[in-house]
Amino acid sequence: TGLHAAAELLPPGRPTELVRDRVAALRTLTEDLLEISRLDAKSEAVDLDAHHLAPLAERVVRSSGEGTELVVVRDVCVDTDRRRLERVLGNLVTNAHKHGRSPVVVTVDGPVVSVRDHGDGYPEYLVEHGPQRFRTEGTSKGTSKGHGLGLTIALGQAAVLGARLTFSNAADGGAVATLRLPYETTGDGEETGAAHDGT
Repeated sequence: TGLHAAAELLPPGRPTELVRDRVAALRTLTEDLLEISRLDAKSEAVDLDAHHLAPLAERVVRSSGEGTELVVVRDVCVDTDRRRLERVLGNLVTNAHKHGRSPVVVTVDGPVVSVRDHGDGYPEYLVEHGPQRFRTEGTSKGTSKGHGLGLTIALGQAAVLGARLTFSNAADGGAVATLRLPYETTGDGEETGAAHDGT
């Protein structure tokens, strides 16, 4: 954008760094709002293919940096949209690091993927009613960061995938987001992944 280009032309220094940080934050906010607008309009279409969940989750964990662990109880292959699923998991991991405490643990157990941190847990309103855009509260790190859009986007993208995303708090502390992907069992007992169009 023009604002981003103008910020890049500023001379080096702390004020310039602050301007660039704010421009980057504004750009991210704009992109998130556009994504939410598309989700609200139900204009998103899935690009389905067969994917094993463990390698996909591993890619998200690897890109998140230090402090994130992957536990694979049972890997399965599901028909899903890889880009959208990575978006959901990436947002959940980012939120866990931003508002909770390490380690952040991503667990794959069949068609269920959970993301848990070791902070103070989700606010009561979020557990009961789900994320609300532009509503944030104090975190275990003592501040309220962001605009409350990351979990809103994760919930919307999960719906497009035909998945169910729920939020809870662990009995021994920490927030837990649980994503249940569409998965069917055939007559002979074998399980097959099956994603649904969320439009």
